[in-house]
Amino acid sequence: MAKPLAEDTVAELSEDALLGGRVTLLQPVKGYRAAIDPVFLAAAVPAKAGETVLDVGVGVGAAALCLAARVAEARVAGIEQRRELVRLAVRNAEANGLARRVDFMVGDLVKAPRRLVPGSFHHVMANPPFIEAGRGNRPPDEGKAAANVEGSAGLDDWLRFCLLMVRPKGSVTFIHRADRLDQILAALAGRLGEVVVFPLWPGPASATGAGDKPARRIILRGRKGVATPLRLLPGMVLHEEGGGFTPQAEAVLRGGQGLTFHAR
Repeated sequence: MAKPLAEDTVAELSEDALLGGRVTLLQPVKGYRAAIDPVFLAAAVPAKAGETVLDVGVGVGAAALCLAARVAEARVAGIEQRRELVRLAVRNAEANGLARRVDFMVGDLVKAPRRLVPGSFHHVMANPPFIEAGRGNRPPDEGKAAANVEGSAGLDDWLRFCLLMVRPKGSVTFIHRADRLDQILAALAGRLGEVVVFPLWPGPASATGAGDKPARRIILRGRKGVATPLRLLPGMVLHEEGGGFTPQAEAVLRGGQGLTFHAR
């Protein structure tokens, strides 16, 4: 059971809805706030009932709870460095009736908690900080900075930890900035196969069916110790003309639909 938060902290929380209200989420008003990235991350994990998933950098539990809500009887663990966010994640799991199937813990991926056994998870997912340490302008809010800017653990550390925790032939799924895809692929070369790259195009759709603006986000999924070649898929256009979400994006964000990585 999580320790109660101080009243002044509770006053700075908002309650938000994901998956069309199937998941409610308490999260800080200031700092990093879960939006669509964790929903798409969870939708890309090919988990089945009875399988285990580890969410690395779980935050307040957005991706983990979306996955647990979508996949009946899947068991989800989450590791997060910031204790106050783990307490919120536990509260969120209880509020959504998912506490029986999720287990959130405080921990650092540089030195994993003993409860996490290497090679024991069917699937591992992560939404690592997008900005390299020392690059760009660090957000003034420390919570947002911790979520968006790499700290003592860089991208390579995140990738190594995920590979360490997943079992042979299990899947590893990331959502990240498209302009760091080369770094991700270099770090995973020879260790992750059957890799699929799924761009998320801002939109609106062009005549070719892709977004008319460069993809800012990509989802990458692969399997540990499998040698199948990489596939680059058409991905999904997120927005229609006028700014609303496309029907395909709505199906994931509000309908709770999983992503299927098949070529057209």
